[in-house]
Amino acid sequence: MALAETRNTSMENEMPIELGLDKIMRLLPHRPPMLMVERLENVISGESAVGIKTVSAEDWYFQGHFPKKAVMPGVMIIEALAQTAAVLAMHTLDVYDQEKLVYFMGVDEGRFRKMVFPGDTLHLEVQKTHRRGPVWRFKGVAKVNGEVVAEVIKTAMIADE
Repeated sequence: MALAETRNTSMENEMPIELGLDKIMRLLPHRPPMLMVERLENVISGESAVGIKTVSAEDWYFQGHFPKKAVMPGVMIIEALAQTAAVLAMHTLDVYDQEKLVYFMGVDEGRFRKMVFPGDTLHLEVQKTHRRGPVWRFKGVAKVNGEVVAEVIKTAMIADE
C-alpha cells in the first residue's frame, strides 16, 4: 500500500506537458509519409501520453484503401499508437537527437471498434504497463470524438540504430 501511495504522489507532482512535431522528430526517425503523429498532449514522463493525428484525405494510404470509400487501415491506427508510445518512451529516457530506435516486438489483443475517415482526429492514448530494461509494454486506445475506434497491447524494445 505504501508503494502505491508513493507512486501516486510522485505522479500527482508531475505536470503534464506537450511535445510538438519538432521534438517528436528529434526522438523518432520516422518522416512523412510514415510519421503518424503530429503532437503529444498530456505527457507524463514514464507513464502516459495522448498523441494527436489529423486524418487527411491526402494521406497516402487512401489512394488504395478504399478508392470509393476512404477508410483508414487498422494497421495504420496501430502504427500511430506505436509511434505515440515510442515518443513517450524516448522522451522518458531523454534520448533526444541520439541514434536510438524503438522496435516493435509484439501486438496483442488488437481490436477495431469503428472506422476512421478523412477529417477525423485520432486521440492516441498510451499508458505504460510494464518496463524491464530496454523492453516496454503499453496499452493503447485510439479514439475519435471520445469514442473508441481501436485498442491494442504493444511491446517494444529500445536499441541502438
